[in-house]
Amino acid sequence: MTDPEHVVVAGAGLAGLRTIEELRDRGYAGRVTLVGAEARLPYDRPPLSKKLMIGELDDTTLRPDLDALDVQARLAESATGLSGGVLTTDAGRYDFDALVLATGARPVTLPGAGRQHVLRTLDDALELRPLLRPGTALAIVGAGWIGAELATAAAALGCRGPVVEAAAVPLAAALGPEVGGQTAAWYAAAGVDLRLGQGVDAVAPGGLALAGGDWLPADVVVTAVGVRPSVSWLAGSGVEVANGICVDEQLRTTVPGVFAVGDCAAFQSGRYGTRLRFEHWDVALHAPEVAAANVLGGGEAYDPVPYFWSEQFGRMVQYVGYHGGAGQLIWRGDPQDGGPAAGGTAGRVGHRWAAAWLAGDRLVALLSVNAPRDMLQGRRVISSGVPVDPARLADPQIPVRDCVLR
Repeated sequence: MTDPEHVVVAGAGLAGLRTIEELRDRGYAGRVTLVGAEARLPYDRPPLSKKLMIGELDDTTLRPDLDALDVQARLAESATGLSGGVLTTDAGRYDFDALVLATGARPVTLPGAGRQHVLRTLDDALELRPLLRPGTALAIVGAGWIGAELATAAAALGCRGPVVEAAAVPLAAALGPEVGGQTAAWYAAAGVDLRLGQGVDAVAPGGLALAGGDWLPADVVVTAVGVRPSVSWLAGSGVEVANGICVDEQLRTTVPGVFAVGDCAAFQSGRYGTRLRFEHWDVALHAPEVAAANVLGGGEAYDPVPYFWSEQFGRMVQYVGYHGGAGQLIWRGDPQDGGPAAGGTAGRVGHRWAAAWLAGDRLVALLSVNAPRDMLQGRRVISSGVPVDPARLADPQIPVRDCVLR
């Protein structure tokens, strides 16, 4: 099979950039066009809610040498349609032999006429950062990963305000109520007012109209209730969409010659027996390796052990695998063991513990808090698919790798 003459990459984030780098690393010498909705060069997103927000960084641009990559970059152009081997944007049309979709996701916003900030882009972060100062009445809606990281940064900057969460515990959707509930005490220890089980009807000028009729005044409102894949522009294209762009194990869409990677791609996982979509930096980093290989005629499969990390309230939280809300939960150490922290809340910042999920006798997911060795070994055990001994896994003094049944 001959290489495509022209590859178009729609989406100028990390996944789009990595796709181009992989194509060139694999010897592709044809034309490449990169189309991106933002006017900026590709940049890194994880520091936006962490180091950039507290002023340790001012820019997270990845600074790719697009000239060396021989790329025609078309920034500040949004994809608007796809038909018959042509990508249409709001500024032009691009014929292609192969197309890689890496259009990412957009933040969910709440109803109401009030100003609400989101934290998705570098411009979002630079706009929000100067507002987080002592004396500002801040309200964060959502106690997920971004909400927790933003509350951590705000507390460090002396800007205190409530975090409002509709669910009964933080991170319930991602980790389940038992494990997610362990993080609630972290807010109190950091002096952050976490209001659980509280819905929001609308963002209004001057604050939040809460479900039940109460009013929460706020100078600054940040909405952190999740994102949705940017796929509406594909209507009528023939590309199947269901919670993202549906791709097979080789990251191929339902339209020949069209692939998808990153936040927008819902891939079929043989490992977990279901279709998965993750908004993880690790996915944007590694999925393009497979996509690029297959654009060039390969037959590689993408079936990772997912990985995600978050830094919140002085803790390194890492999650590997996927448990889908099911499986046997096993604790490695007591999350509340460690004595009182600042504010009298149980659990020291430096305390280490982990939670593991089993499907039968197989480890399928693991969350570690300040326990990177558990995460690294857990990822290898999950990848291997070998059975483990639940009793040994429950002993935090036994390395995860030594819980494997020989």
